[in-house]
Amino acid sequence: MFDLHSLEDLSLLRESHELECKLAQGHSGQGEVPKDFWLTYSAMANAHGGVVLLGVREKDGVFTVAGLSNAAKVRADLFNNLNNPGKVSINLLTDSDVQEVVIDGQVILCIQIPQATRKQRPVFLNGQPLGHTYKRLNDGDRLCDEETVKRMLAEQVEDERDARILSGFGMDDIDVDSLRIYRQMLKDERPGHPYLEQDDFAFLRSLRGWRRDRITGEEGLTLAGLLMFGRWSAIQEAVPHYFLDYQERPEAKTELRWVDRLVPDGTWTGNLFEFYRRVYRKLVADLKVPFALRGGQRQDDTPVHVALREALVNTLVHADYTGRVSVLVVKRPDMFGFRNPGLLRLPLEQVIRGGESDCRNRILHQMFLLIGLGERGGSGIPKIYSGWQSCHWRQPLLREKDLPEQTLLELHMLDLLPPAVLDALRERFGDSFEQIGALDRMILATAMIEGVVNHSRMTEICADHPHDISVALARLERDEMLLSQGQSRGKVYHLPGAAPVTPEQVFPEAFSFGSNGISSGSNGTSSGSNAWSSGSDESTGAELAAADGGASVTLRDEQGCLLSPLLDAPIVDELAALSDELRDELLRRAALPREKARLEPQAMIDVILAVCEGRYVRLSVLAELLNRNSDGLRKGYLDSLVKEHRIRRAFPGTPTHELQSYRKADDA
Repeated sequence: MFDLHSLEDLSLLRESHELECKLAQGHSGQGEVPKDFWLTYSAMANAHGGVVLLGVREKDGVFTVAGLSNAAKVRADLFNNLNNPGKVSINLLTDSDVQEVVIDGQVILCIQIPQATRKQRPVFLNGQPLGHTYKRLNDGDRLCDEETVKRMLAEQVEDERDARILSGFGMDDIDVDSLRIYRQMLKDERPGHPYLEQDDFAFLRSLRGWRRDRITGEEGLTLAGLLMFGRWSAIQEAVPHYFLDYQERPEAKTELRWVDRLVPDGTWTGNLFEFYRRVYRKLVADLKVPFALRGGQRQDDTPVHVALREALVNTLVHADYTGRVSVLVVKRPDMFGFRNPGLLRLPLEQVIRGGESDCRNRILHQMFLLIGLGERGGSGIPKIYSGWQSCHWRQPLLREKDLPEQTLLELHMLDLLPPAVLDALRERFGDSFEQIGALDRMILATAMIEGVVNHSRMTEICADHPHDISVALARLERDEMLLSQGQSRGKVYHLPGAAPVTPEQVFPEAFSFGSNGISSGSNGTSSGSNAWSSGSDESTGAELAAADGGASVTLRDEQGCLLSPLLDAPIVDELAALSDELRDELLRRAALPREKARLEPQAMIDVILAVCEGRYVRLSVLAELLNRNSDGLRKGYLDSLVKEHRIRRAFPGTPTHELQSYRKADDA
């Protein structure tokens, strides 16, 4: 549980955990469990857990403690309802998860809701999963659609998602060459193995690529057998959403430009076994890592090779092939990326720690293990981490994305603390820098490299406990080695003298006395010259101001976008100021959501990235283009895209400001 004694402790908790505050006073003022608590309980349990404080109000990052007059009664009512199957499907809480805490003389209840296990999900209300299952997304409790609930139910029931017998499929759907090459690899790995003496049908049966259901008597090719050794046409029939994609990109960007690509196109089988063989060779080609020596002999199989092999196998055996996103493997000069449809079956912390396994496709996993590929007992991810650590590269980034459901692993080949950055920090802070610990150094280095740093970013790149990160950030701010902007989970930190740009600096007229808002730029607009970047005479801005009687003038480019020397790209701050050509182009890119009230999340993301490419787009303009509510766009899409580093905020210090503007990241 948490050590809470003050409002400052609540602020630290907000930075490191999913936190919800509820006043919980009830009609009598004595305190009661609020009705909307149960939506939050279901939502947090079905996501990554969280903390609910009863008796506390939070507004704009400021906590106010109201307290509970009868906390014991509220606690008793809470457990009575938790143990009522008609109210909620399962009670995940123990006595230690619900604690009475005294802050400023007032008693509140601190409720820690754990993440439900796969066997416990979905956690639903009112005795009915459909229409009563919620999930926590971007600080909100969102109702799950029917497809999401059915996927949770399937995950709950099926320990092996690949053991399903496929009706109507047979040995004719198996690629004989794939099976032959697999047999040879098994012979090389395990000479004399009894399976090697069997014919193809018996061999496939021993691998559980073909099986008979003892209860129903049904017999046939399993999903694992088809995915591992099948022909492309048959796989398409059995698994309509199945798709494999390998891309080699020439630059450190996520733009869709590649120099080598492998997808099922009819020229090869398209099965998992052949995809693994082809892609692994591409991943390790030209891999520039030092080779190890053992007994005076060079070992070609370095820890980095092992990590890449494990990452690829892990992606293939943990994928949910009923999901709507493809398996994607990306090779770039600075990183390797792996994506599989489906979320993790265990909590993220447990997966990274290792020692426990819950593989989604256990037959596929066993097939790879037989030929010496993959790891047992949950040791795969720790082996990837240790392989990357052997080169002193940044810690791998393993994360989940809820819309659509997918798991991503990024292996960056970047030094944790570049020497040039360390030298700059020593020069800036002197002896003080030598006195701080490794975590504090990493925080300062990240702030220097990336401009700003926050709690969530540090949890991505270091293995320290979230509470330790919160304490370190607070300590560095107290010692004036970092300054901060924002509140709670929107709080960002920066080095002194390196504050992020603010809306007041870019839109001064919006904050001046008597202003009616952002200038359209129709008066005093330049003819297209960009004085701060085009290399023209620096007096241009002053001349424009003088021509307008000395008033502040809005500089715009030839397309009507606002220009500021403080930002690295122009801003679309209102449609009326744009040239007809650019306005029509943005409307064309945004046509799909303008025409459809409901849109698949991935389709909406694609549109947002297209609209925000090459320039910042103000939130209100983006909402107008997409025909959506500004707040819904920010909470539903933009906040998560920023977290995934796919778009950038113009003003990172004030993430929820009404003038916030967004641009597609260079490497997005």
